[in-house]
Amino acid sequence: MIMEELKVVVGSGGYNNNPGWIHTEENELNLLDETTWAKLFKECSISAMLVEHVWEHLTYEEGVVAAKIAYNYLKKDGYIRCAVPDAFFQDEVYQSIVKVGGPGPKDHPAADHKIVYDYRLLTAMFEEAGYEARLLEYCDENGRFHHNEWDIRDGLIYRSKKCDPRNQGESLVFPSLIVDAVKIG
Repeated sequence: MIMEELKVVVGSGGYNNNPGWIHTEENELNLLDETTWAKLFKECSISAMLVEHVWEHLTYEEGVVAAKIAYNYLKKDGYIRCAVPDAFFQDEVYQSIVKVGGPGPKDHPAADHKIVYDYRLLTAMFEEAGYEARLLEYCDENGRFHHNEWDIRDGLIYRSKKCDPRNQGESLVFPSLIVDAVKIG
């Protein structure tokens, strides 16, 4: 497969919000198993990765390992656009849904959440793996929402202030903490 810019969605969940990107699932591309990466990609070949509500299914330590593996497959200045639930979003219902272990039944999508990140923890995790972390959307310690301009052509995050219809009114309903982790070296 020859592509000028190789862009990959990790854990697409069957959705195709990013036409022209390669959509993968865990059974094809396991973030923690470099052999699955090597079967699909050459090192330093990926321009962009989109990972929406996947990283919270890894422990912090697994997140560092996954980020280091991904680093090997990104081109210089390539990035991971990562969205996760936001620990600083001040809404009891939201926090109940996204908490570690999820809200209830074992088949709930959040049942295997292992961590709920805040902006400091997520940026620290990516920086520990060698990236420069650029915050796009997040809540601070006081629950105040921050938004830095970003382009959906660089990776659409559905669960965002920018794209999720639930978040288009006066108040947020289901935001994400979104960061671009950029390979500088």
